[in-house]
Amino acid sequence: MGHVDVDAFDSLLGDEGQALLSALRNYDPARELATATRLRRDHPAALVSAALAQAQLRQRAVPKFGAEDAHRMYFTPNGVEQSTRTSVAAYRADRLAGFGVRSVADLCCGIGGDAIAMARAGLSVLAVDRDPLTCAVARANADALGLSQLIEVRCADVTGIDTSSYDAVFVDPARRGGRGRVFDPEAYSPPLSWAIEAARTTPRAALKIAPGIPHEAVPEDAEAEWISDQGNVKEAVLWFGTARPGMRRATLLPTGHSLLGAQLPDPEPGPVGRWLYEPDGAVIRAHLVADVAARIGGRLIDPTIAYITTDELRPTPYATAYEITDVLPFNLKKLRALLREREVGIATIKKRGSAIEPEHLRKKLRLEGGNACTILLTRSAGAPTMLLGHPAS
Repeated sequence: MGHVDVDAFDSLLGDEGQALLSALRNYDPARELATATRLRRDHPAALVSAALAQAQLRQRAVPKFGAEDAHRMYFTPNGVEQSTRTSVAAYRADRLAGFGVRSVADLCCGIGGDAIAMARAGLSVLAVDRDPLTCAVARANADALGLSQLIEVRCADVTGIDTSSYDAVFVDPARRGGRGRVFDPEAYSPPLSWAIEAARTTPRAALKIAPGIPHEAVPEDAEAEWISDQGNVKEAVLWFGTARPGMRRATLLPTGHSLLGAQLPDPEPGPVGRWLYEPDGAVIRAHLVADVAARIGGRLIDPTIAYITTDELRPTPYATAYEITDVLPFNLKKLRALLREREVGIATIKKRGSAIEPEHLRKKLRLEGGNACTILLTRSAGAPTMLLGHPAS
């Protein structure tokens, strides 16, 4: 992103740019051409283009940042895609503050989403990025949210930053290349190995990584935490200096329930009981299914499947429970007949360890009726199985 982009962005911060952004708060992107034509009668074309682009980015940012912040902040297309959602950033910032951290070097700060959360938690932040436009946006965000006293934005290569005077380092390496998402941690920018070395230069550190990271890539001196928000796995964090090296943790937002693994062996599998539990994605990614099973006195339905079963209901925040009414070998004809007989017109179809695609199956079932049912396609004792039931009330 070149010099022109920074100039165009800076023009949005003036009175004319601000007035345009206010006028575009609720604009309809489907009417972009008409809106642009109308605005260009009174404003420079480049400023109108920049304002329209920013208005669209703000609308896209609402799910991550909330309407109040999103409509005051500034974004780049990459910044909206790659930034942490506020709930996760705030949780991580609070955890850093809880460790006694007061100053943090935020390396690869992007548009400043994490820096904002850390400043709101009372930390003073050095926010570093090498892209001039990204830095201009991060600086504008600190100003717009009244946090510029706590956030210093520096445009530099993160590998040249001396972090020794900070209580903590936070690194969020870029995980998208020219061809989309990057899955090899050494292909992050900067590579994970560099980020781990940077993490070891301060008393505490947090590295944001993709939740699909192989467990063998987690260094022995790090605590690994997988975080979900409203049931969707959002990220993993490698924590250094937490006094729990080598441990695995699953944290569920917005409740804040956090499960620290006890490195338990998998429980013995057994027959499907009356209740089936689907662990939260963060629990599965953290390899803590055995820990949830131990808490509820459950067993696996198959050694290779992350479903837990019990004969009595034992609610847990770490898994969704279903009451199971039928356990049958998979058979499409039998399933269709059963659902027709029960007048099931609304079906939630879930799968784990099954090759069948839920939407493909839904078309074949031709559902009709006013009743609802949950269908779980899975394996039990190695055999393709269909479980029918409904969420525990």
